[in-house]
Amino acid sequence: MQSTLAFFNLYNMSLDQLSNKKNLLINTINAHSFNISQNDSEFKMALNKSDVLLPDGISIVFAMRFLKGLRLQKIAGADLFYYEMDRLNKMGGNCFFLGSSNETLEKIKKRVSKDYSDVKVYYHSPPYKSEFDEVDNKIMIEKINAVEPDVLFIGMTAPKQEKWAYSHFNKLKAGHVCSVGAVFDFYAGTVNRSPNFMIYIGLEWLYRLIKEPRRMWRRYLLGNTKFIGYILKEKFVSFK
Repeated sequence: MQSTLAFFNLYNMSLDQLSNKKNLLINTINAHSFNISQNDSEFKMALNKSDVLLPDGISIVFAMRFLKGLRLQKIAGADLFYYEMDRLNKMGGNCFFLGSSNETLEKIKKRVSKDYSDVKVYYHSPPYKSEFDEVDNKIMIEKINAVEPDVLFIGMTAPKQEKWAYSHFNKLKAGHVCSVGAVFDFYAGTVNRSPNFMIYIGLEWLYRLIKEPRRMWRRYLLGNTKFIGYILKEKFVSFK
């Protein structure tokens, strides 16, 4: 059953408000993930049950202004990542990276040692498969709980990362559990993020489309059109 954007409780404060709170499930939502949620009830539940659901994407920000007159601040997964790393560096904390390849994770650890020298880094590269079995999940949970990270970053792409985090959240001995997707590749330098000026004017999606047209055209051209359709329907037609 389809749901409206108003179904989701979007975060409307600064990231600084998260600093003293523990055991948080933090996810992001953009037009692409909203579209997926319309046909994936498990993913929809994972997003809706987030302790913090960040409006990641200019389309979400504009849609909420159009629908409810709310002026949300766009907070991307990358913004969350840098906020958390700065916080950990000040407190001498530790973090765990779950997802991606060992090569990418090694690059992340090496860069963190330079950028955030007071942060301890742990990681695990799970098997590359569409669905994990009980053994896979047990190994991941045990590795995470062995170090009890202040922050667990999960980078498996949506909706896989959000559903995994939601399904196992109560078994994890971690502080903030953050699904940050492409941030792993951005920070490792294996994929270039959009220039700051394009991020500032809300055109980060266009940069990604230009860089990877074959992979991204459906997501941004067809997907954004579908998202606009959902928002117009929400604005002018009541969901029964």
